Amino acid sequence: MGIIKRQGIQNSIISYAGVILGYINLIILFPKVLSIDQVGLTRILPDIALILAQLSALGFGNAGIKYFPFFRDKARGHHNFLLLFLGVPLGGFLIIISIYHLFKPTFLGYLGKDEKLLIAYNYYIVPLSFFTLFYNLFTAYLTSLYKTVVPSFTKDFLLRLGTTACILLYYFHLISFEIFLFLFIGVNCAITIVLFVYLVWLKQFHIKFDQVPLQDKPIKPMIRYGLYAFMGNISGIIITIIDKFMITHFQNLGSVGVYSTCLNVASVILIMGSSILKIALPQIADYWKSADMVGMQKLYKQVSRLNLVMGCLLFIGIWANIHNLFAFLPPEYAAGKYVILFVCAGRLFDLATGINGVILLTSSHYRYDLLFNVLLSVLTILGNNYFIPRYGIIGAGFVFFGVYTLINLIRVICVWVFYKIQPFDRTSLYIILLAGIAYVAGALLPIYKNPFLDIILRSGIISILYGAGILTLNLAPEITEKYTGFLKKKNL
Repeated sequence: MGIIKRQGIQNSIISYAGVILGYINLIILFPKVLSIDQVGLTRILPDIALILAQLSALGFGNAGIKYFPFFRDKARGHHNFLLLFLGVPLGGFLIIISIYHLFKPTFLGYLGKDEKLLIAYNYYIVPLSFFTLFYNLFTAYLTSLYKTVVPSFTKDFLLRLGTTACILLYYFHLISFEIFLFLFIGVNCAITIVLFVYLVWLKQFHIKFDQVPLQDKPIKPMIRYGLYAFMGNISGIIITIIDKFMITHFQNLGSVGVYSTCLNVASVILIMGSSILKIALPQIADYWKSADMVGMQKLYKQVSRLNLVMGCLLFIGIWANIHNLFAFLPPEYAAGKYVILFVCAGRLFDLATGINGVILLTSSHYRYDLLFNVLLSVLTILGNNYFIPRYGIIGAGFVFFGVYTLINLIRVICVWVFYKIQPFDRTSLYIILLAGIAYVAGALLPIYKNPFLDIILRSGIISILYGAGILTLNLAPEITEKYTGFLKKKNL
């Protein structure tokens, strides 16, 4: 847990710095500078690229993390692991892009024949897909090497800083929208190059074309697992991205702009959990290799507890200040208020259940996770097909909440049935009750005309009550330990 704590904290610092930049981009600059259609375009292009990249990877991102411990040997170049890890997805990319070009008119037609922006700039999809594929692969490889800080820095901070620079250039009329979009896509691609340079600098980029991976390594199980993960990724894509495509189909690109902005507001809840998960992934793989279920149970509870503490604070902080948030946005964004509520609730439950999905996916029962994802992807499509035409983006938000709650309930039950470990105890209930009390205290404050003053006072009261309760009741020993250590260091 020492590596997880250290790099988790470093990743969190980077992520929170990125959140500040992200909020400046999403809450102030993008809505002020771009039309909602243009905002929607900047969201839908990376999503399409992500779909093609995930399909191209053929599940090797997941497989690499699971099986890398069997290849790990720096002196021998990890037995030419990268040749297999990068070569198979590259072949997959060529196949998937060929299929995409074959069906591109049908695909773009589904998203909307009248969406002129999407039609005009669809040529960015293929190069962005390529760089997204290799960014994900490099990130997975670095995660296996326990090097998670730089990937976090590039994705959570550097990308957002570059985006800020692009939007400011457009805001001051120094560039046209066409040039802005070119630079925006360029920044999204450049972070892949940064990771490649970092791998070379670490002397961890080992590829020899005259040497195949050693035959005594679990290559066949890795490929087989990758194919299952590939099928799971298809379902995961449907669960996480299809809502925006269906909103574009049933409504328009502008609605995607509003919906995506609300999703990004709610994504702040995931910061701590994402930071911990990045470094917990290889730790879980090592626990499976050594069959250490005691360590797995301890990690499961620790991650869940830390996630719940931070997630509850962010959830109640966002919802208590929801009126202040929309004070900074153009009026048309108010339609997404309850999208934020539903998505925040779904994200919080996802956090609270900890690493259940990763435990199941990296275990011998990974096929069950695939089955559940397929079932839930079907429910996602059916749910969005019913709710979006009737309730718009709020309907999509409700489906998001329902799907994430259901899939995590199923995973928690399965991990308990298969391995007799689960993430909750009485502390979990106390944390939720404390969060409810802190929220009520903050919500009872009168609304001040100055939104900045309102945010400071409301958030301050919530944070003080919640933080004092967590420390006094010792609901998160890891946080209490850090706090008391800080006081001793400062002689307080």
